[in-house]
Amino acid sequence: MNETARRKTENDLIAAIRNAARQEQFLEVVSADDARARFAQNLDLSPLPAEDVPLAAALGRVLANTVAAPLDVPPFDRSGVDGFALRASDTEGASETSPKRLALNGEVIVCGHAPKIEVAPGTATAIATGGVVPRGADSVVMIEHTELIETGAAPVIEIRRTSAPGQFIAYAGSDIARGETLLRRGAPIGSREIGMLAACGLATVPVVRKPKVAVLSTGDELVAPGGALKSAQVFDSNGAILAAAIAEAGGEAVAYGAFPDNATTLEGAMREALRACDMLVLSGGTSKGAGDLSHRVVSNLGKPGILVHGVALKPGKPLCLAVADGKPVIVLPGFPTSAIFTFHTFVAPVIRARTGLAPEVARALTAKVPLRIPSELGRQEFVMVSLIEGADGPIAFPTAKGSGSVTAFSQADGFLQIDALATSLDAQSDATISLIGNAARAPDLVLMGSHDVALDAVVDALLDRGFTARTLAVGSMGGVAAAQRGQCDLAPVHLVDPKTGIYNTHLLAPGLSLVPGWKRMQGFLFRRGDARFENLSADDALKAALADPTCLMVNRNAGAGTRILIDELLGGARPAGYANQPKSHNAVAAAVAQGRADWGVAIEPVARMYDLGFHPIAPERYDFLLVEARKDRPTVRAFLEALRDPSTQARIRALGMQPSE
Repeated sequence: MNETARRKTENDLIAAIRNAARQEQFLEVVSADDARARFAQNLDLSPLPAEDVPLAAALGRVLANTVAAPLDVPPFDRSGVDGFALRASDTEGASETSPKRLALNGEVIVCGHAPKIEVAPGTATAIATGGVVPRGADSVVMIEHTELIETGAAPVIEIRRTSAPGQFIAYAGSDIARGETLLRRGAPIGSREIGMLAACGLATVPVVRKPKVAVLSTGDELVAPGGALKSAQVFDSNGAILAAAIAEAGGEAVAYGAFPDNATTLEGAMREALRACDMLVLSGGTSKGAGDLSHRVVSNLGKPGILVHGVALKPGKPLCLAVADGKPVIVLPGFPTSAIFTFHTFVAPVIRARTGLAPEVARALTAKVPLRIPSELGRQEFVMVSLIEGADGPIAFPTAKGSGSVTAFSQADGFLQIDALATSLDAQSDATISLIGNAARAPDLVLMGSHDVALDAVVDALLDRGFTARTLAVGSMGGVAAAQRGQCDLAPVHLVDPKTGIYNTHLLAPGLSLVPGWKRMQGFLFRRGDARFENLSADDALKAALADPTCLMVNRNAGAGTRILIDELLGGARPAGYANQPKSHNAVAAAVAQGRADWGVAIEPVARMYDLGFHPIAPERYDFLLVEARKDRPTVRAFLEALRDPSTQARIRALGMQPSE
């Protein structure tokens, strides 16, 4: 090297040293809250567009659109045990000392095969768990509670205990009712949700597209794992850490590897990454020291550019937040601890928002259990609960559906445990709730009472306003009790006062007010083409049904508003099928549509869904009991606004209801 070249090299080195020595400090160090606010103001934090994926690939994704159930689950009334399908009335008075004998019909009902023989009075049919309950039967007796009597003639069974109507029967639609919301948009899809979708026969699922997040590391010292380290080099651990953290947050990491401290090379890699991906995350090169180039390159990538460079955190002060033409660019500190700390604080929430996921939440909490929960001695029991917010803290409300239900697990927020040596958990006990999935906070609004498909339209409108809601279908009377205890915000009800014929006003009590909802027409359901009922009025159709002893009805459960109407119409009559008492309009319609009953009373929308004949009887009011102590809560006001919104009312009308003025 000649003297001139040597002097130039020395001068360049001295200049570099001087530049490094006089590096300016961060122009502005802001608080973490200010940094988040600046970043959010310049970002689109809405979920990305939807894409359809096979059901097998939906695990861990977020539902993009609300999915309605295309069919009932179960699709027919089915037995919950191995035993005998019979008429509950045939077991009245049965005891150990006075057993009842029933003749066995000439078939065995197994899964996958439709029954062929009607269960007549005094007879029973052998049935396997999951088998279709045959026409005429309204109860199932466990095989353990019977004894086969060999008489030499036709076989008979002895029954030594009474059976109640509906015993061990899972009615059609008791788990999932056709037309009801199966899963709402924004729901994370886990194994439970996969089961629900599969139970409805759905092969593809609309999910939110995962954001593609480019991961770059910078520094001359970095070597990819598996390479050979030279002096002054380290393995690039940040790239692997961040790629895994991105996947945990719901994103799709795209690894670009490590790049040396060369502005031209680094800028080229960043621009390529931004063309191909939705976000760019770098680690290293964000300080003000010599060789730290990332923040300088970022300032040239697009508008508005760097928003924050320096946050009042320890660790994490050198954090750089930028947006380049709508795409987030984050330069994390190079030290791994600082990098992962700032990632979870600033980057993970953006990824989760774009993926449609809720913010990360706690894993367990203590909640009050309002009801006594009986338990079988000798078995440790896990009870699924839904969380609602009470006046004094969280309340864990046990779910009502049984072990055969797909939704019992999927709709729960968590579960509590009852010890094997305990026979119950007392009411008002404090319990530790183990949370399921991402559940942690109670919903903004709780509705407990009768469910209606039009209620889903209001809840969706509430969701559009930024609030979450939980609907617990506990029936009108259950809703009244919950409202009186202050355990919900509103209780949907439709109960008629038998003295006045007026709906719901008789339910008012101190602390409760009535919010008008909508009217829905109740009527006489029958299969189209049934000559007994075609072209008749509802009154004449009912008379025809009662005059025909072979004509089977399907009733409703005691306490239901429709049951009160039915009993009034029957005037004390108890036609065949009266003891068959499912708990939903869907189950009534399914029984008629599938020929297990010939007529029933239900609302018009389910008649449409099942393509049944319908003779109008009388409208009923579906209203809301409002807990007045909660009426000024923002979420309650938002619900009432959504209820009166013209677009919501249009959706309610489209479902066959008439919103109140």
